[in-house]
Amino acid sequence: MQRKIRVLVGKPGLDGHDRGAKVVAAALRDAGMEVIYTGLHQTPAQVVEAALQEDVHVVALSILSGAHMTLFPEVLGMMRERGIGDRLLTGGGIIPPEDMASLAKMGVGKLFGPGASTQDIAKYIRAWFDEQHGAPALEAPPAPRAAAKAQPAASSAAAVKRAALRAPASPAKRPGAARGAAPKRRRAERAGSGASRKRR
Repeated sequence: MQRKIRVLVGKPGLDGHDRGAKVVAAALRDAGMEVIYTGLHQTPAQVVEAALQEDVHVVALSILSGAHMTLFPEVLGMMRERGIGDRLLTGGGIIPPEDMASLAKMGVGKLFGPGASTQDIAKYIRAWFDEQHGAPALEAPPAPRAAAKAQPAASSAAAVKRAALRAPASPAKRPGAARGAAPKRRRAERAGSGASRKRR
């Protein structure tokens, strides 16, 4: 079993159209990623705080308002201030190619315009993650349930072993004691009732 790449889809600013963001979020989820959608009208600070709280690998912004040259740098700056500047900041919207190039120089990842394939977006995110962290980073650690079940079994085995060490040997395993008991019974029988009275 593998952990999923965690992606935060954000809609910062006054842009009230989120159909495209929801389509991308659904496509990334179908591609095997875990997606958190912030909803409409988020501030850059709210987006970055959500990224921190959710411990995501990728922040993807959807901006159709034309404020991409303000919102992307602001979110990127806050991510660096909060110690998550190594996460991927990507996104899309109505962004001219020259603005995409300028944002890329600032450190923003690849941006996607209208009509971009959701499969291409998923492939880009996965390729970035593999390059940064490697495929083994997706391997999940051992499930704690399995370890919890193994402990009582090991404890029980140790308890049984300790009990066996403490337990005295049974009479069957002490042939000397068994042989010594028979002569006593025979002497008592020969002594008869007198021996019995003396013992009383």
